[in-house]
Amino acid sequence: MNDRSIIHTPEPEGRGTWLDPYLPENQLAHYQQPQPKLIDVSAIRGILFRQRWLFIAVISLALIGGLVYTLMATPMYQAQATVKVEPYGSYIVEGQDIDQGLASNQVFDFLGTQLAIIQSRNLASQVAADLNLGERYDLLGEGIDESRPPNLDDEAWRKSKEAMAASILMGSVEADLPGDSWILTITYRSDNPVLAAEMANAYADAFVASDTREGIAESEYAQEYLQEQIQLIRGRLQEAEQASNTYARNSGIIVQPSAGSDEGGIVTLTTANLSSINQRVSEARAKRIDAEQRWRAIQNLPAAQLPEVQSNPVLQGLVSERTGLQNELIELRQRYNDQFPQIQNILVKMETLDRQIERSSADIKATVRNEYTVARNQEQALERELNALTGETLVEQDRQVQYSVLEREAQALRDQLKALLDRYNTISTAANVDAGTLSKLDPATVPGGAYSPSLSRNLMLALVFGVALAGGLAVLRETFDDRIRSLDEVEDKIGLPMLGHTPFVESRDLEKEETNRFSALMEAYASIRSAIDFALPRNQNVIQLTSSQASEGKSTTAVILAELFASLGRKTLLIDADLRRPSVARLLDIEDPQAGLVEVVLGHTDLQSAVVKGLHENLEILPIGSISPNPTELLASPQMREFIEKNRHEYGLIIFDTCPVMGLADAPLLSRMVDGTIFVLEANKVHFGQAKAAIKRVRGAGGNILGVILTKYRALEAGQSYDYQYGYYQYGQDK
Repeated sequence: MNDRSIIHTPEPEGRGTWLDPYLPENQLAHYQQPQPKLIDVSAIRGILFRQRWLFIAVISLALIGGLVYTLMATPMYQAQATVKVEPYGSYIVEGQDIDQGLASNQVFDFLGTQLAIIQSRNLASQVAADLNLGERYDLLGEGIDESRPPNLDDEAWRKSKEAMAASILMGSVEADLPGDSWILTITYRSDNPVLAAEMANAYADAFVASDTREGIAESEYAQEYLQEQIQLIRGRLQEAEQASNTYARNSGIIVQPSAGSDEGGIVTLTTANLSSINQRVSEARAKRIDAEQRWRAIQNLPAAQLPEVQSNPVLQGLVSERTGLQNELIELRQRYNDQFPQIQNILVKMETLDRQIERSSADIKATVRNEYTVARNQEQALERELNALTGETLVEQDRQVQYSVLEREAQALRDQLKALLDRYNTISTAANVDAGTLSKLDPATVPGGAYSPSLSRNLMLALVFGVALAGGLAVLRETFDDRIRSLDEVEDKIGLPMLGHTPFVESRDLEKEETNRFSALMEAYASIRSAIDFALPRNQNVIQLTSSQASEGKSTTAVILAELFASLGRKTLLIDADLRRPSVARLLDIEDPQAGLVEVVLGHTDLQSAVVKGLHENLEILPIGSISPNPTELLASPQMREFIEKNRHEYGLIIFDTCPVMGLADAPLLSRMVDGTIFVLEANKVHFGQAKAAIKRVRGAGGNILGVILTKYRALEAGQSYDYQYGYYQYGQDK
């Protein structure tokens, strides 16, 4: 690639928060850095483009391998038989469900168990025995007898062949539960279609028969087990009842005829009496409290004011009679004095009635007091009886605890014996009835065509494998490849601001691009020129362009930038300071001069005699005349510093085109004298480690690095879209 195939464009839209490279460094710090993306689509797209030939090669080889495998594979046939499963069983009589039933959330666990049974060695051995597969050469192969071990008798050899047949069956059978159904599919695969159908049907028949045999065996086992348990429980129950009765007799515990509560407690005669007395005490206490309250309410009241007295009909009659006499007395006294006999008689009667009323009222009040006294005495008597029974009950409770333990054990054995007898009777009734849990639904038929190999499936698998392998290899290659490719990587990994980038231009189109100021290349350099103009203060006008290695577009960039600055009316001096491989004169088609930079710096000639003028207005070129034997000493000499300071004010801009940094000390030494250094890096060529090492050398020498120019930038290689690479710089050119 020609050294002038430079690359770069302005910052693309859509790169997140764009930091203007022309802003001063202290203002750039205020911008928030873009957040890292979880998935960088551009990076993935770039990897796919860069590794496209690897992907094509690996995927093509994988597809060819899949095709070859398909053509060479042996055709395989599969036959399917179906079996209907009823997890809850078709129970004809009670007792067939000896497995104690199946919960609704365990149905699919049950069906999964059935699938495992179909693929078990036990069922495979049963099928091999039923069909005598140990003697079937269509399954074992014609040469099976040739592999017979020596000193093995016929019976042992037959069993060995049956075991081999069972192993073949296990490897060829498959069970599945399609969809949300209770229908099992038994699939057998073989290179013989007739054998596949036969084995599938044999598996279905053996599976259904195994369920019937298992049900009968379970019933017989259950009966034998229950008989043993019944005899055992009977003996234990007899011993428990005898122990309970003996303890009750020795402890004097008398159990009521209705002994035993819902909670299993024991009600004895003592506890029954205690409960009765306790209830009567509660009733007597309530009666005493009522009587006491009545007495205390009327204790300090006159008898005549008592409600009982006022409501007593007898007393009311006496009071009415006295009231009548009182009225009669008042009438008589109006006519007679108290000595009148009739008045005397009335007074005597009234006195008698007063005594009767007073005595009756007192009797009623005394009755209330007597009721309170009687209620109190009854309560005290019942409490004494309750205390006596409580003591007896406390004594009995210690003995009753042990009696309760013995009685509970006996009752538990009674319940257990009853349950065993009931279960035994139901199982005995249903022992010989088929539960019908499994039934064969559709028999297998001879398949009409092979199911394998499948060209489409194998090619799809090969494609997936090829893509995965190619992706892994691509990632591995990208991991070990640290070349600079994208614009983001320059700032993120190198840590220098981007001054711009130039697009990749083919060598045959380079001259055309340079002569057209609206071309993509020249538009990119115009952007770079603006970035440098903003980044470089006016009082600092001496810069150098260098690179990490040769042929990165450094000299071409220096020439074009010098022309662009000169075209703006800025007096520019372009100095070819590459004393190893000068190229400015060749790029500008200038004849090799007799005097150049070396002669001017050493004072052998003046600057105006050595510069080349007339190529562009405001542009002067100082090429290399003779090659110095000691380039490093010349660039680091005081004469070079004097040359720069002497001509700094004569030009608006001085550009040094220096040699690469790696392996040479020229550029780092010169960087201490110039105002700024610009690194030119070629995309997809220079490695990050190499670029960082070169930058570190310049900084170590005291150079001021202004930024980076990325040349020969390929958007597709960096993961940008096709439109970005080929359409970004064509804005307005369709006119």
